[in-house]
Amino acid sequence: MGTTLRSTVRGRLRWYMISYVFAGLVINYLDRASLGVALPFMGETFQLSKTEEGMILAAFFWSYDFFQLAAGWFVDRYGPRRTFTFASVWWSLFTSLTALASSFASLFGVRLLLGIGESPAATTSAKVVGRWFPRNERALATGIWDSGSRVGGVIALPVVTGLIAWLGWRWTFAVIGVVGLLWAFGWWRTYRDPQDHPKISEEELAYLREGGARFEGDDDGEADKIRWRDLFRYRTIWAMMLGFFCLNMVVYFFLTFFPTYLVEEREFSLLKLGLFGALPGLVAIGGEWLGGWLADRRIAAGESVTKVRKLFISGGFLVSTVIGVAVWVPEAWMALALLSVAYAGSTFAAANIWSLPADVAPADRHVASIGGIQNFASNFAGIISPIMIGVLVDRTSSFTVPLMVISGVALLGAFTYAVILKRVEPIGLPARERA
Repeated sequence: MGTTLRSTVRGRLRWYMISYVFAGLVINYLDRASLGVALPFMGETFQLSKTEEGMILAAFFWSYDFFQLAAGWFVDRYGPRRTFTFASVWWSLFTSLTALASSFASLFGVRLLLGIGESPAATTSAKVVGRWFPRNERALATGIWDSGSRVGGVIALPVVTGLIAWLGWRWTFAVIGVVGLLWAFGWWRTYRDPQDHPKISEEELAYLREGGARFEGDDDGEADKIRWRDLFRYRTIWAMMLGFFCLNMVVYFFLTFFPTYLVEEREFSLLKLGLFGALPGLVAIGGEWLGGWLADRRIAAGESVTKVRKLFISGGFLVSTVIGVAVWVPEAWMALALLSVAYAGSTFAAANIWSLPADVAPADRHVASIGGIQNFASNFAGIISPIMIGVLVDRTSSFTVPLMVISGVALLGAFTYAVILKRVEPIGLPARERA
């Protein structure tokens, strides 16, 4: 069916929509990662210990994580257009306000408020994929929007270091905030759901519906009556929560202490950091697109969604365990190569992890809620990881122990998706899916 439908499709509006989401995630993660890049060059103003730096980097995740559950409900209630516009205006304003910080307390406070605004971004993106893409295109579409986070992290290194060298760190945050406001204006003018978009063709609309896209207002029968709190009755949800936590233990090293690791452990200069520090992120982008593309091809060829998702996610986790090997190699280029492989392994898995909410949701109104639930659990890693790394580096004067811990958590993630997660299908239907 997938081949027949694909040959008759008129229009690619869905790919335009996901490209706009991709741009939004680039800006979202540029805002998020910019402080991690700037911190090594803000020492004259703040005089922070590594533990204090870890607390400031974690502050974002405290509010970001706390608001995940509400964000998922909010997206399902108000839709992607209003939610993404409101969120991007919020996070852009508080990115700009970082320029006014003058103490540990003010910097900590701005990061807390930034986390609130960024909390709906990922769940909104998952909701867009659920509504705009059939099952056999979800992983690639997911890989595209989620790779925006990698692109944001990648360009944060050259962009932020370049802006700091040119304008200083305060003006750097002001400029980045303005970019987000411009994106918010464009999103409000551009986005509509498929059945409401004036430019979608009848053929493309039919292709989405027949391929399993989750349209708003579709009658999902008894599944539509499942309450938000009832989602926690299912083993699938708990496996997704634990597994995604493990993934973010790997990912958030690259979004927080990775620049500091290169500067202090591998003696990178500002110029060298800007030129070579982006390599793991670039490799990770390729890993995520590859993971999404290969998964979609195998599902379109008739393989079960369960088999493909579990194989690709667990395999990606196993590859990411090499993060623990990077600290033992003698040369900086060797460490950079291993870190690139580890990051790519995690993103190879991520393309399929973020496809799961649309795969397992009982009804359209649960997609973002499930995304928010798994993202809530995953971002405990954002709270724990930077503090854990900061404390261990202060006590051991090395990144060896924290990266070995992260490697072990990645191994747990592979086990979670391979064994604890059972079938990938809408929950609430087969009895065997109950916890």
